[in-house]
Amino acid sequence: MRILAIEDDPVTAREIIDELQKRGYSVDWARDGSDGLVRAMSGNYDAITLDRILPGVDGLVIIRTMRAMRAWTPVMILSALSHVDERVCGLRAGGDDYLAKPFDPEELAARLEVMLRRDDGATRESATLSLGALTMDLIARKLFCDGNEVLVLPTEFRILEFLLRHPERIVTRTMLVEALWGCHFASGSNLINAHIGRLCQRIDWPRAGLSLRTVRGVGYMLRTGAPDDQAA
Repeated sequence: MRILAIEDDPVTAREIIDELQKRGYSVDWARDGSDGLVRAMSGNYDAITLDRILPGVDGLVIIRTMRAMRAWTPVMILSALSHVDERVCGLRAGGDDYLAKPFDPEELAARLEVMLRRDDGATRESATLSLGALTMDLIARKLFCDGNEVLVLPTEFRILEFLLRHPERIVTRTMLVEALWGCHFASGSNLINAHIGRLCQRIDWPRAGLSLRTVRGVGYMLRTGAPDDQAA
C-alpha cells in the first residue's frame, strides 16, 4: 500500500511516516499544498493523509479539486480545527475521515486501515480507466487495447494514465513532469517527448478509436475519434 502524507509540519509528518512505515506502508511526503495537489491527482496512492491548512494550496481545495476531477483516493483529514462545524465542512468537501490534532499515531493507523478496508471493494471496481478501446488496469498496472494487452514501460503507463484522466483537454508537458516527478524536477520537455514517441509506437491509435494530438509548443491532447495530428 502506498500512502501520501500531505503535511507542512515536519514533526507531525515524521510521526505519520514512522507509524505507517512501521506497519508496512510505503509513504511519500508532500510538504505543501501545491506539491500535494499534483501528487494527489497522480492516481499513484491508495490513501492520503491531508493537513487542513497548508502553504500553497489549502487542504479543502485539494479535496474539492480531486473530487471534481473524479479522483476517488480515500482522504483522511488531519487538523487542529476540531470543532464540529470544521469536521462537517471537511467531510462534506470530500474527506473520508477527519482526525483532530494532536492525535495518537496508533489511532491514525487504525483509522487508515478501516478506511482502506471500507474502500477496497469500490476501489478495485473503479480501478480501471477506459477511453475508446483502451483500458488501464490500475491495480495490475496493465494496458489493454480492444482486449489485447499492450506492453508499456512504467513511465509510459503513468503518462498515459494522466492523459486518460484528462481527455479532450490540453495536457502541458509541465503538468506531466510535475505529475510524474514532482514540481521541482527540472528536466526539459525532451524526456516527455521521448516517452510520448514510444507510446505512439506501441499503441494502435486508430484501432483504439483515439488520437493523441500534439499541441505545438504546449503539450498534448488525447481525443476520441480519428487522429488528425499524431504526436511524434
